[in-house]
Amino acid sequence: MRELEAVETVGVVGAGTMGSGIAQVAAVAGYDVVMRDVKSEFVDRGFDTIRSSLDRKVNSGDLSDDDDADAAVERIEGTTELAELGEADLVVEAAVEEMEIKQDVFADLDDVTDDDVVLATNTSTLSITTIASATERPELVVGVHFMNPVPVMKGVEVVVGEKTDSEVVELAHGFSEALGKETWESDDKPGFVSNRILMPWINEGVRAYDEGVATKEDIDRGMKLGTNVPMGPLELADHIGLDVCLDATETLHEELGDRYTPAYLLKRKVDAGDLGKKTGRGFYEYD
Repeated sequence: MRELEAVETVGVVGAGTMGSGIAQVAAVAGYDVVMRDVKSEFVDRGFDTIRSSLDRKVNSGDLSDDDDADAAVERIEGTTELAELGEADLVVEAAVEEMEIKQDVFADLDDVTDDDVVLATNTSTLSITTIASATERPELVVGVHFMNPVPVMKGVEVVVGEKTDSEVVELAHGFSEALGKETWESDDKPGFVSNRILMPWINEGVRAYDEGVATKEDIDRGMKLGTNVPMGPLELADHIGLDVCLDATETLHEELGDRYTPAYLLKRKVDAGDLGKKTGRGFYEYD
């Protein structure tokens, strides 16, 4: 296994919301980054997202000037070829949240990267152990679950698979901290810490709204004022994406039983294509 001090180039699989965010924070921290997605337009969109995010960082004073933002972008190489991640000293996968796809990616990463390279997954609900089983190095596979949006959120959940080596766990914590994040650790149980608790909270908020307990505004306002959270459950669901919430809840339901049954209104919204901020309409409407 490569030590953290030897990590110079970080590979990122996926240039979507999570992948581009991970690539951004790694580049800002001084790492060279290879960001890969399956189509060039996805890679280009990832760069657009990164540039917009860095511009906001400059305007807010989080980055000192445009030169720092430009330098970060220049440290990122975009590609559609997975083989180009062969130069990486550490790889973080942020592909679609489907087990078969993730296992295919990890089997390919096993082939194209050096045997001592740690392979991390950003999965929010899927088993690290099952993902790792697609490789010949399950002891070098670990979960590093970044929160969305990655450049803003402070936390990273480190998830330990059945065969994950303790030194790999330490590297995952250290790498996350090198990106300016704080970490907590979870065993490889469904939903880990964050989504095992968060998804039922959102799901019950949806049920309360559907059953007429209160207006959506008062449900969110009550939770913000009553529990000091920055967003209520319906507002947060829109922010995450209702399809993402439904997928995570269905995974928890499959693994843990009826207490995680998705709310009917959540399923209806997803079927209608009202997925939250990204589609302009969820529980609320957005410009």
